[in-house]
Amino acid sequence: MRKIQLHINVLNLTLLFLCLLVGCSLHAQDSVPVRDMDPYFDEARKLRNQNKIDLALQTLDKAAEKAEEGEDLKGLIDCYHELALLYLKLDKESDTQFYWDRASVLLKDTAYPYGDAIHKYIEAILLYEADQSFQSLFMLNEAKQLNNDRNFFNNILLTEAMVYMKLEKYESAAKNLNSLVVNTDIYEKDYLSTRAYLGLADLNYRTENYEESSKNGEQALELANANGFFLEIRKANDLLSKVYSEMGSYQKAWTNSQNLLKIQDSLFTIDKVKVEAKTADKIRDDYKTELIARQDDTIEELKESQNRSELTAILTSAFLIIISLLAVSLYRNNQIKLKTNDLLQTKNRELQVARDGAVQAMEAKTNFLSTVSHELRTPLYAVTGLTHLLLEENPSEHQKEHLKALKFSGDYLLNFINDILHINKIDANKLEPLNMEFNLKKVINEVMDSLQQSAKENKTKLLLDYDNDIPSHLMSDPLKLSQVFMNLIGNAIKFTRGGIVEVICKLKEKNGEDVTIYFEVKDNGIGISKEKQQSIFDGFEQGSIQINREYGGTGLGLTIVKSLLGLFGSKIELKSNLNEGSSFMFDIDMKSKDDIVDDIDFEITQGEYDFKGLHIMIVEDNKINQVITKKMLNKKEITCDIASNGEEAVTLAGENEYDAILMDIHMPGISGEEATIQIRKFDQQTPIIALTAISLDDSLESFYAAGCNDVVTKPFKPEIFYQKIGENIFDKKAKSSLS
Repeated sequence: MRKIQLHINVLNLTLLFLCLLVGCSLHAQDSVPVRDMDPYFDEARKLRNQNKIDLALQTLDKAAEKAEEGEDLKGLIDCYHELALLYLKLDKESDTQFYWDRASVLLKDTAYPYGDAIHKYIEAILLYEADQSFQSLFMLNEAKQLNNDRNFFNNILLTEAMVYMKLEKYESAAKNLNSLVVNTDIYEKDYLSTRAYLGLADLNYRTENYEESSKNGEQALELANANGFFLEIRKANDLLSKVYSEMGSYQKAWTNSQNLLKIQDSLFTIDKVKVEAKTADKIRDDYKTELIARQDDTIEELKESQNRSELTAILTSAFLIIISLLAVSLYRNNQIKLKTNDLLQTKNRELQVARDGAVQAMEAKTNFLSTVSHELRTPLYAVTGLTHLLLEENPSEHQKEHLKALKFSGDYLLNFINDILHINKIDANKLEPLNMEFNLKKVINEVMDSLQQSAKENKTKLLLDYDNDIPSHLMSDPLKLSQVFMNLIGNAIKFTRGGIVEVICKLKEKNGEDVTIYFEVKDNGIGISKEKQQSIFDGFEQGSIQINREYGGTGLGLTIVKSLLGLFGSKIELKSNLNEGSSFMFDIDMKSKDDIVDDIDFEITQGEYDFKGLHIMIVEDNKINQVITKKMLNKKEITCDIASNGEEAVTLAGENEYDAILMDIHMPGISGEEATIQIRKFDQQTPIIALTAISLDDSLESFYAAGCNDVVTKPFKPEIFYQKIGENIFDKKAKSSLS
């Protein structure tokens, strides 16, 4: 009977163990001898911190076998607790509660202080997750009274810091986290330090101490990368992306966002779920097979002893166990389905975080480009303004030719800056080409004239094969077309020395007002290899490093051409062979102006104004721009005063009468908008024209809302500049006198 009772006791212990599919990693460190399964607990802890859940399951299975072989109830309690902590790692609160309840049952009949301490520790975490922070702190304090193990105490310090953060008790949280940064834990030193650095980074981010937050985040990321803490790597990259964005370090924010995108698919993937489920099923099936084998052996022994009563008891036990196994199997299958659904939701949330990070990085790039645009426009204003003044001073004929080329290049550079800023909008379908009247042959000739000097330097001849059947007045976007030809012809000249570059324009089709024109830019230069032709239109791509070093350039020209032609619904084609030259071909659909009833003026109607005797105030903080604007006004016999900032402008406007005020917007001190608002408090009549290097993407509504009458964007064409001044002084006076 003792032998049979022993079999039944083993079976009952095994039944209790059926729900345990994995072991645990937070090693119980009571004053008891080291158990055979303790090395497995240590290994499982490392795997859990590295988010290798399937391997942790296998390791803990071996620990569970040791606990079963030794009938170690304390080890079984530890396993239930550690399984609960493992599910906390997966954000599975219901499963955590399930195994915590199983441990509660065993603790009622077992004197185990360490088990009671861990039990209260897990309960404190569950209270924290349920937003019961003060009860959580109370339970953590009770747990500390039951055990003084260093690893256990360090984990309690970390959990307390999380609770303090939620309560916004940042000083208390910082105290705990700083103590963990330099911890001497023999099991989880690097993991605790990583979590502490992450906590400090989050704390400093919340308190807007971004410099310190970035340092803590970088230290956390370094430790996480060194130890393979994948969840902490993701969290560190996510936090650093936000911190660097707040600091204005947009390149670093973009780098961390890209790192975040790269590791998304390495965490909580569906394949990983399948591996974990397969491991859990194998553990369960192994136990089932082992138990049935044990029962078969026992039945054979009972048959030999002819003990019918014992056989009946064993068969009954076997039947109950098999029924229990089936029930657990059904439960586990259901749990796996729920787990898969939850992880799919987790994956969706991570994808949303990645999307938000990408959007944030795109905003950082947009801000960067806007700043660069403004900084480039200011010196460009000096170039175009001085060119205009030199052309007005009767230069010699050969100087006039150079100055005209310089003027055209300045205008082209301004359009180039604008189009670079528009590339992002092209991809987002937010930008469309203009539709205005122009002469195609004139546009192409202007481009070729501006590039004649480069062609002469390369001893290359420029030819134009232009179809005279093409209508002289077309409707499209001449600025973007000129940029397309500037890039294509410029590239052809750069890579052709002592050869010919030919531009071909042919009327392909004309149906009423609809016109399709074929364009080709071909040369007999160095050509492009077949393998490079697929990537030549990518950003910053050239034929090779040697070509880049010999011929120069950024490799951005063909990317811009491809993007701009996309605005017209056109695609560029390339034919080329090495050392035989290249041909770039495309078609563009336009409309013929001759066939359109058009009531829109496509050119600014120039008014004839007598500016002599006008007195105007220039508000400008840049000294060079002050001189250029003043000289342009003096050319028209206009006198002027200069204010170097917004405060000085308000003072001069109050002390003097002006026919108009030219107001820069971006200035140190008070801005041009604020200065305009203050002037409008005592002067409602004087025209105020915003003269500023704003981006074309900026909204002009705020300028008009502040009280500006008109806006001129720097750098500007002189005729537009004078036209705006005349309209706002003379035309408005005429309207006032009529009313």
